Amino acid sequence: MARDLIPPVYDPAAVEKRRYRYWLEGDYFRAGGKGDEKTFTIVIPPPNITGSLHMGHALDITIQDTLIRWRRMRGDDALWLPGTDHAGIATQIRVEEDLAEEGLTRHRLGRERFLEKVWEWKETYHEQILSQLYSLGASCDWSRERFTMDEGCSKAVRKVFVDLYRAGLIYRGNYMINWCPRCHTALSDIEVEHEEKASTLTHIRYPLADGDGHIVVATTRPESMLGDSGVAVHPEDERYLELVGREVILPLLNRKIPIVADDYVDPAFGSGAVKVTPAHDPNDFEIGRRHNLAIIPVIGEDGKMTAEAGPYAGLDRERCREKVVADLEKVSLIEKIEEYSHAVGHCHRCRTVVEPLISRQWFVKMKPLANPALEAVRDGETVFVPPRFTQVYENWLENIRDWCISRQLWWGHRIPAWYCSCGELIVDYEDPRSCPVCGAETLEQDPDVLDTWFSSALWPFSTLGWPEKTADLVRYFPTDVLVTAYDIIFFWVARMIFMSLYFMDEVPFKTVYIHGLVRDAQGRKMSKSLDNGIDPLEVIASFGADTLRFSLITGQAPGNDQRFRHENVEAARNFANKIWNASRFVLMNLSDEPGGAPDYIPFQPDSRTEGLTVEDRWILHRYNGAVEQITAALEDFEPGEAARLVYEFLWNDFCDWYVELSKGYLYSGEGAAGSGESRRRTRGVLIFVLDGVLRLLHPFMPFISEEIWHYLPQRQAALIVSPWPEHSTQLSFPAEAAAVALVQEAIRAVRNLRSRVQLPPGRQAAVILRPSPEAAAVLESGRHQLSRLAFAEPLTIDPSSGKPRQALAEIIGDELEVYLPLAGVIDLEAERSRLEKELQQLDQELRRTVGKLKNPKFVEKAPPEVVAKERARLEERTTKKEKLKERIQELQ
Repeated sequence: MARDLIPPVYDPAAVEKRRYRYWLEGDYFRAGGKGDEKTFTIVIPPPNITGSLHMGHALDITIQDTLIRWRRMRGDDALWLPGTDHAGIATQIRVEEDLAEEGLTRHRLGRERFLEKVWEWKETYHEQILSQLYSLGASCDWSRERFTMDEGCSKAVRKVFVDLYRAGLIYRGNYMINWCPRCHTALSDIEVEHEEKASTLTHIRYPLADGDGHIVVATTRPESMLGDSGVAVHPEDERYLELVGREVILPLLNRKIPIVADDYVDPAFGSGAVKVTPAHDPNDFEIGRRHNLAIIPVIGEDGKMTAEAGPYAGLDRERCREKVVADLEKVSLIEKIEEYSHAVGHCHRCRTVVEPLISRQWFVKMKPLANPALEAVRDGETVFVPPRFTQVYENWLENIRDWCISRQLWWGHRIPAWYCSCGELIVDYEDPRSCPVCGAETLEQDPDVLDTWFSSALWPFSTLGWPEKTADLVRYFPTDVLVTAYDIIFFWVARMIFMSLYFMDEVPFKTVYIHGLVRDAQGRKMSKSLDNGIDPLEVIASFGADTLRFSLITGQAPGNDQRFRHENVEAARNFANKIWNASRFVLMNLSDEPGGAPDYIPFQPDSRTEGLTVEDRWILHRYNGAVEQITAALEDFEPGEAARLVYEFLWNDFCDWYVELSKGYLYSGEGAAGSGESRRRTRGVLIFVLDGVLRLLHPFMPFISEEIWHYLPQRQAALIVSPWPEHSTQLSFPAEAAAVALVQEAIRAVRNLRSRVQLPPGRQAAVILRPSPEAAAVLESGRHQLSRLAFAEPLTIDPSSGKPRQALAEIIGDELEVYLPLAGVIDLEAERSRLEKELQQLDQELRRTVGKLKNPKFVEKAPPEVVAKERARLEERTTKKEKLKERIQELQ
């Protein structure tokens, strides 16, 4: 393609749509067809079909796409398997909200019609999510896309349930569960989020049944006392030894309940006596089982008091609490009420306060599954990056409880269990036609569905075709990397590991890369309540996907949260423009004639280097080092560091230095090898390095790199499938690298001195360099670059030169002294006068500050932050005074 076709301005909106379509049409994302090439597999953490992707998704997708594009360029058979999650509770709530706007409920529609509505809703939002993933540049193999409720995944879920049930690892029983009155479903322990809440601790007198005094119990939930069936004390608490075995009268309901001794009770909490409500507290449930206490449910699934609550039946929990306290005060049974803060469980979906209830639910026995999962990580079969999350994983599995997997929903994988009127329970791989015991054909399927995380736990192998032994399963399992946030280590990561070990006899992935959350600029979690969420699509519309990706990836340190700042996005946009402009310069200077055919000597690592300039060798050396460092960072799962290294090389070495250095040959024909050949060789090196940096850039900013790539005269295949650069010993030029580094230091020093006297760019000024004898030859060979880039004219390079008077100076180690004579550059007398006046004013300010700090009343009575501010001001002004005195001395 002719080089003059590259537009003067980069337009991400037009480029990104066109390039993504180009990749799709070229089928570049498809894995397979590479024979015996090494595989590299990532399964996407499936986004929920509940609406738009958020900034955390954008980070997650960016990291995965960076890794998969890099490994694809390394020549691996790279599979990034996409898919979406049905998200049981979240999706059902959203659909029910939509129905409510139409005046409908799921119960009025009926189960079958309601599920049709959910499937319609799924199709709509599924397309929306895919469109968002396309916008981010996700290079997933869309031919293998899966959904947690598609036919294959559903078959896998059913087999797992039946296998675990038949192995005795799934059971049904009455146990204490977490119940959400808003979602009307059970929740597993990790679906409950605990928040510290200000509350009260109410101390209630329970009269002894024989009339001989009372015992005081303390509770944060007075309404639950209506379900008390006992009072417990510690067996070694001497205060209550004589009371154990006696009875008290339950206030308000006048029911006799026993006093029992149990090791669970903490004698130091409250009065040392606790009320026991087996139906509404998991610890009380266990106490009740040990002492055979009655289970009295007084709070229902709707969060209201049941008939067992007597006169309080029908009240909601909060109103009942108020009325119980008021009624206890009327009969003088309140000992005291004190302020108290404690953790309260909330539904992680709707934020409703969770109610512990006893319910008949389905559970997975966790200990037999958790132990192998612990050993696999301890043995290094799966490694967490960063390693500190290994402890988080182990702590949870070591203290795990059985997993409640049934949900009282309609949307999800329905539990494959049927009940017969004869009492038989049938769990099978196929729907039963009749009862195997009595032959009855009328069977009732369990109405509940499985926890969403049950199907998600099978994701790494169910998506590859399991339970069938498919070619994909054989080739791509186990996967290589899982990329996810730390907040779902319990929900998802651990469950995938123990399910995979049980059914596949190996871990599902070799590495778990944990990233943090994306917070707002103030460090707060993005949420609807704070109205601080940032839509990634809006950022893409304004700045482009590459800009968003690069701003996210460069802020990423494994496992750490990061703040989203718009200035970082703008910096990434500036970086994209810098790349575009530098590339445009290279492509427009490949010929002596404007619009002429490219005229350059192609460079390759095995090319002869005798005709190259020292600057050419320097950039090749720096490029070679960048390739080595960037590759190493990616191999160490440091994508943020790798992106930073790409930025440093592209912005500093290539754009700011080599492009500028090359102009000395492209425009003036300077160089010992002859002006024509030197230009052609420099053009070849420019193209070679630009080719290489586009490859290095591609995993991070795929759109702009692919677009520029297609303007290169020597490009072959699409960049997305072009080989990753390799480090080469043939591109190592340490002597030339050191020589150019010294010239750079000299140029920087001159620029710094010029900025101190505000010399405008382009204005020539005399410069004197006093180098060491060894450095003199190097600087002399770089004279033309020094003169041109530092606007140094005349330029003196002389080791024996005396120190000039009335000059600004900068010292570079023991190799070089740089001087900028001021005569003729500025009005020396006027500058001295100005600096002296500034020094006088500064002296006055210093005296005031010192006076304040010597005043004991100020130091003792002023707020500490004010005193600290004055001390900082003193230090700052003292430093400034010394610099002003140095400047005045330089002008003498």
